[in-house]
Amino acid sequence: MKRAPSTSAGRRSPRPLAAVLAIGGLVALLAAPSEAETATVPVRTAAAAAEANSATVFYYTKTKNWSATYLHWAPDGGAWTTVPGVRMESACTDWVKQTVDLGSAAGLQATFNNGSGTWDNNGGGNYALGTGTVTVKDGVIAHSDPCTGTGTGGGNQATVYYSTVTSGWTTANIHYAPTGGSWTTAPGLGMTTACTGWWKKTLDLGTATGLRAAFNNGNGVWDNNNGSDYTIPLGTTTVKDRTVTSGAADPCAAEAPDTQAPTAPAKVTANATGTSVVVGWEAATDNKGVTKYQVTRTGGTSGTVITDVGSTVLSDTGLDEKTTYTYTVKAVDAAGNTSPASAPATVTTGERAPAPASGTPLGTDPRKDPIYFVLTARFYDGDTTNDRGGSQHVKSGNAANNDPMFRGDFKGLVEKLDYIKALGFSAVWITPVVLNRSDYDYHGYHGYDFYKVDPRLESAGASYQDLINAAHAKGMKIYQDVVYNHSSRWGAKGLFTPTVYGVRDTQWSWYYDERAEGFEYDGLTVEPKSGKSYYNGDLWSTAEPAGNTCLNWGKPTGGKSAEGYTLYNCQWPSPTSGMFPKAYYHRCWIGNWEGEDSRSCWLHEDLADFDTESTPVQNYLIGAYDKYIDMGVDGFRIDTAVHIPRVTWNRRFLPAIYDRVTQRFGTEAARNFFVFGEVGAFVNDKWNRGSVNHSAQFFTWKERKEYSADDETAAIEQFTYENDLGTGNQPTSTNAFLDGNSYHTPDRSRFSGMNIIDMRMHMNFGDAQNAYSNGKDSDDSVNDATYNVVYVDSHDYGPNKSSTRYSGGTAAWAENMALMWTFRGIPTLYYGSETEFQKGKQIDCGPTCPLASTGRAYFGDQLAGSVTASDFGTVASASGTVATTLAQPLVRHLQRLNRIRRAVPALQTGQYSTEGISGGMAFKRRYTGGGTDSFALVTVTGGASFTGIPNGTYTDVVTGDVRSVSNGTLTVAAPGKGNLRVYVLNGPGKIGADGPYLK
Repeated sequence: MKRAPSTSAGRRSPRPLAAVLAIGGLVALLAAPSEAETATVPVRTAAAAAEANSATVFYYTKTKNWSATYLHWAPDGGAWTTVPGVRMESACTDWVKQTVDLGSAAGLQATFNNGSGTWDNNGGGNYALGTGTVTVKDGVIAHSDPCTGTGTGGGNQATVYYSTVTSGWTTANIHYAPTGGSWTTAPGLGMTTACTGWWKKTLDLGTATGLRAAFNNGNGVWDNNNGSDYTIPLGTTTVKDRTVTSGAADPCAAEAPDTQAPTAPAKVTANATGTSVVVGWEAATDNKGVTKYQVTRTGGTSGTVITDVGSTVLSDTGLDEKTTYTYTVKAVDAAGNTSPASAPATVTTGERAPAPASGTPLGTDPRKDPIYFVLTARFYDGDTTNDRGGSQHVKSGNAANNDPMFRGDFKGLVEKLDYIKALGFSAVWITPVVLNRSDYDYHGYHGYDFYKVDPRLESAGASYQDLINAAHAKGMKIYQDVVYNHSSRWGAKGLFTPTVYGVRDTQWSWYYDERAEGFEYDGLTVEPKSGKSYYNGDLWSTAEPAGNTCLNWGKPTGGKSAEGYTLYNCQWPSPTSGMFPKAYYHRCWIGNWEGEDSRSCWLHEDLADFDTESTPVQNYLIGAYDKYIDMGVDGFRIDTAVHIPRVTWNRRFLPAIYDRVTQRFGTEAARNFFVFGEVGAFVNDKWNRGSVNHSAQFFTWKERKEYSADDETAAIEQFTYENDLGTGNQPTSTNAFLDGNSYHTPDRSRFSGMNIIDMRMHMNFGDAQNAYSNGKDSDDSVNDATYNVVYVDSHDYGPNKSSTRYSGGTAAWAENMALMWTFRGIPTLYYGSETEFQKGKQIDCGPTCPLASTGRAYFGDQLAGSVTASDFGTVASASGTVATTLAQPLVRHLQRLNRIRRAVPALQTGQYSTEGISGGMAFKRRYTGGGTDSFALVTVTGGASFTGIPNGTYTDVVTGDVRSVSNGTLTVAAPGKGNLRVYVLNGPGKIGADGPYLK
């Protein structure tokens, strides 16, 4: 919200303009001199007047909007000019002037008019003006030249430039008070256009040494520096986005051509894996900013190859085996200035690995694809040989249930793709696939080797690539959960892994593995020396490693473990221990979850926080995720997105994702590569406790200004800038909303590249009506809410940050689904919710209780048997337990909802409106494009009345009811809880058979 000017002594309300009364359709002149009083009075040029007693009268015209202005005047003791007087000449913007010869008179009386009967005579009192330079503005008389600012006696000046680029104002006024002086009358003085986005005013301050000021658009919208006003010195000053720059250069001066080249990129590295090379380098600097890099490769049969990239990493694939290549990098700015080449980096490739089957993303609009979310390790066990329980198998209670944490796998998921398709889903979101490392890492969020798929998920003939290919063959997408924010507490292989103190004494030998030379942790293979461990021995050491920065290495802390064992310094990875170098990791704990530190400190001891503003970290992560893009995944779900600054996403990671998809698969595939972020705003309001930087919608926008080239500095600058602007000054969008009944082309020019999980609806899904009302309230602050991922509960939380899976009842689930499948956004279901699996159970309790008792229990028992889907939402055949599962009431409800949504384009990609609609959860949606025009009227559970809609024939896809609308009105009776009506203009008719809720 824009603020009104702050209260200051000496400010006055605007005075009324001189009155003009309309009587009987005629204009009466108040106190205008009679004809007998008028006479012709000489008017001199300015040059002649300088030799005699004269007055130069300036009159302010902006508030009058007259096409001409006349000065009607009389010297003191003399006769008036003939009506209407002397036409005044233009002086400068909004001002006219006239110089008159006063002879021996000490001043003059004056009135002003437009030459057509409209007067300003100072409310009937006329204006008493002296000699010299005189201004008359809105009833106020002053003595200074408004066009030069020099006044009558010279003095101090301030030239103020004000930017309206961010606010979009079409005019600007400066309301000010010289130091020690009084404020101007609001709204102040009109500023003149200096150049695009800038307004200018030169002020005569007399002997004052500066001024205080506020700015406004003349229509009640103010910028008063958040109530503090602006302090402006003498000389030239710019005010832009609340930043005052004194002694500034003219922002409208012609900019000199940019001829300065960027610095050469430094620390270029090249690392080979087989016949692929990852090239990385530190960002170059430039006076205007680097726009791209040119990477030159020499060597091999292809000769010299130059590749343009937008990030600081290049994954170069398909090279000759056992061949030496040399890479150099140049930086290029927007003007085309190119840096010198970097120092070369040389690398030799290895042997060519067997080429996996290629994958290609499906590349269609993601809004058409409802999402089924699975924890791969807990979904279906297709291969028992890769099951692993880990070090907590017995302690957790999983051993007693014969339920290892790593149980489900890609083979099981491939086998049950038809189950997911039979439900009607065409996209599968899977948990992270990279090799994990912790005591309890089945979920995938403790990444260790980001370049390796966790072998506990793969099987012969069922690799990750096989899963992607199998899904695509069925017309289904794979969305991979990815983590950029953190690794496991054991670091990230290939980037940094810590060495910790570990003594194999009588207390700790059960925990610390012995080192076995040549053995490498992969999470799957049992270390042969012990015959039972999955190996941590490479991390333990009694000897202090070279370069150690952890204090008091190996000395007892004085504390005890839960078992009563002695604890030692440097025994466990910690951000504050000094174990993790600043070049790769942050070194603090989060103190304020809505503060800047939440983006630059550790969340938890098992989540070592990457320094994502560090070039080596950026290169490591970009190179890793390029691998999975190349495999043909269809999108990324981004974990803990809020804990990385938006400017880092917008500068580094998001461009790298879309650049890679474009390089491999083309611009259309990149346009539909679906990136959606988790921004943990666990509150029920629009903005997360007033912090824009920690609100989900914030991440859907590009940056609004340039920040420092250094990413760490830029992160602080961005946080401060956006935090100071606050919630009322964030960008807004109409991309999700109809214009009346009309669809309009969305404006995606300010889209960052990241869509979001709809955290506000998620938090408010205690009931569907509440979620609906809250979702609508946030949609104008999202770049395009039609891409929001909407779910009720997940592997982390239920509604209102509940720690249990949703247990509102079957009818409530049916209602939630009816809303999600027809309202804007992409409906998403956590595995098992179609049968209310584990309802009311604690979602996660870590290694302290068996998984079978939690919301992450193994689902495979409900999927035993065989199933074949003939289409999305349609079962061709099913037998065994899975057939019973598919007969459940919510499953049948879900299948029909998916079939309805797939048949009505407006429900997939349409904008919506509630204009002219009564009803609790009622709205209209429309999509127009590519020869399609789909218009639907929706009401969930309750009745509704739709007015002002297009006339025509509407058919309800649930009941087949046909309505002919000729007066723009359609009324629908309440269908009942969990039921809905979808009346489609020229629609397809009834879709599917009646079920327990849709009928």
